[in-house]
Amino acid sequence: MEKRNLRKERIGIVTSTKMEKSIVVAEVKRVKHPMYGKFVLKTKKYVAHDETNQCNEGDTVKIMETRPLSKSKCWRLVEILERAK
Repeated sequence: MEKRNLRKERIGIVTSTKMEKSIVVAEVKRVKHPMYGKFVLKTKKYVAHDETNQCNEGDTVKIMETRPLSKSKCWRLVEILERAK
């Protein structure tokens, strides 16, 4: 039986749901500055596939890497961890 490679997973906050079946997820990381030692916030945005349009802005979600679905979309929604308040 063929074994698949592990797929990357990310946890982030939904920043946009304006597209059909797509969401924009922002992942925020705290990275230590190499010279000054101060912690800096780095943000990375991912476009993910949301088949049922169930996400809202502000939701905390888990996304997983998948095959390319469009020019910018190669992630898909796995689950909604926390709804926006």
